Amino acid sequence: MNFINDKDTPISYFKDKVNQFVEERNWKKYHTPKNLIQAMSIEIAELSEIFLFNEYTLNDILSNKNLSERISEETADVFIYLVSFINSLNLDLTDIFSKKMLKNKQKYSTDEFKNGRYQKK
Repeated sequence: MNFINDKDTPISYFKDKVNQFVEERNWKKYHTPKNLIQAMSIEIAELSEIFLFNEYTLNDILSNKNLSERISEETADVFIYLVSFINSLNLDLTDIFSKKMLKNKQKYSTDEFKNGRYQKK
């Protein structure tokens, strides 16, 4: 099987694949922004549940195939719903990401935050 990776895959690939999956099942009527936000929230909760009452280190995750697979699958579910949400609103992810990063650079300047502090005074 030929696998793809982040380095070589455009965002449009994910948008097209998710859109095709949804269309083939006639699910567009269910993929409203509200429903997709709720679905994302549920999937994030399922991902969070894996970590509940556990202090996994990166090494714990990488060395435990079952744990790593569970985390990967829940992460993929969150991502799929996020992409479907983006599709439902016809958002350009690159555009909104770039605009938000510019705002973040202004809000969290390196002069004020280069020391590792995370919150504004």
